[in-house]
Formats: sequence, C-alpha cells, structure tokens
Amino acid sequence: MNIRPIRTDEDHRAALAAIEACWGAPEGSEQGDRLDVLLALVDLYEAKRWPLAIDDSFDPVDVLRYAIDELGHTQSELAQLLGSRSRASEVLARRRALTVEMIHKITEAWKIPADLLVRPYKTARAA
Repeated sequence: MNIRPIRTDEDHRAALAAIEACWGAPEGSEQGDRLDVLLALVDLYEAKRWPLAIDDSFDPVDVLRYAIDELGHTQSELAQLLGSRSRASEVLARRRALTVEMIHKITEAWKIPADLLVRPYKTARAA
C-alpha cells in the first residue's frame, strides 16, 4: 500500500490527490482500504495543522485572518478568489458574509476545511 505519515503541506496535497483518485472505491477493496487510511491521515494532519477546527470561539473571518497572517496567504489572493479587492475587504471587515460560492473557492484554493468557514457569524451593519 505504501502510505506514509503526512508531515508537510506538500504531503497533504499529495494525500488529497490520492484520496481523489480512490474516491468511490468499494468498501473492503484494496482501494477502499487505502481511501480509509488516507482519510484518517488527512484528518489527523488537518487537526494538527489547523487547530482552529477544535476551537468554537473562532469564526470564519478569524480563520481567514489566520490564513493570511500565519499560513502565508495574502489579502490580494483572497481578492482574486472572491472577485474583487473591495469584496475581500468587506468580508475581512465583517461587512459582507461569505457565500457558499466564496467558501467553495477558498476551500479549494487554500485547502482550509470548509467546516471552519460555514459557521455563522455576525456582520457589521452598514452606517
């Protein structure tokens, strides 16, 4: 089976690609067993890499700020994902809520677990 621990973001990306290749494999088959093991390893890595998943005090904007401040992403990258600089600024200032489409784009591009971005949070009212 040749599966190794996930220790880096590169390992994580490779594991996600392997999961995608195995997706839909019948349970109990060799590919199905590989999928189960890879899913467990990815869950473990993500819990270590993004400990915010355990802490309910963080909302989606906090997660985005963490990704920008600590994971090497930029507000410009967020603007590209969301379609404009003003939209990214509005989201980060809590004046605009994330939409399902925005969450999907962020999750795909930045590999942040979607459950961290779909939590309800308060947005500021326009003046």
